[in-house]
Amino acid sequence: MYGNVTIGGEDKVVIQSMTNTPTKDVEKTVKQILALEKAGCEIIRVACLDIEDAKAIKQIKEKIHIPIVADIHFDYKIALEAIESGVDKLRINPRKHRWTR
Repeated sequence: MYGNVTIGGEDKVVIQSMTNTPTKDVEKTVKQILALEKAGCEIIRVACLDIEDAKAIKQIKEKIHIPIVADIHFDYKIALEAIESGVDKLRINPRKHRWTR
């Protein structure tokens, strides 16, 4: 479950997207999410690069109508703040990757 949206198994395919705005810019992020909702998006992901991004989730959720997923890299403290802000789901990358050839 992502908020009130069920995914997987025998359930229908769900349209998901991700914003490309700084999440802490609540106005721009909400504007983009509302446009995606209008286009049929049912779940939205936002990048949480710092605590301010995670704190912005609370304000964003008040203005949108679909579940929000926090995409968090490397920092459990940001994940905890996103939870406090009411995120519907977390996506955590647990460590930095070193790409080698």
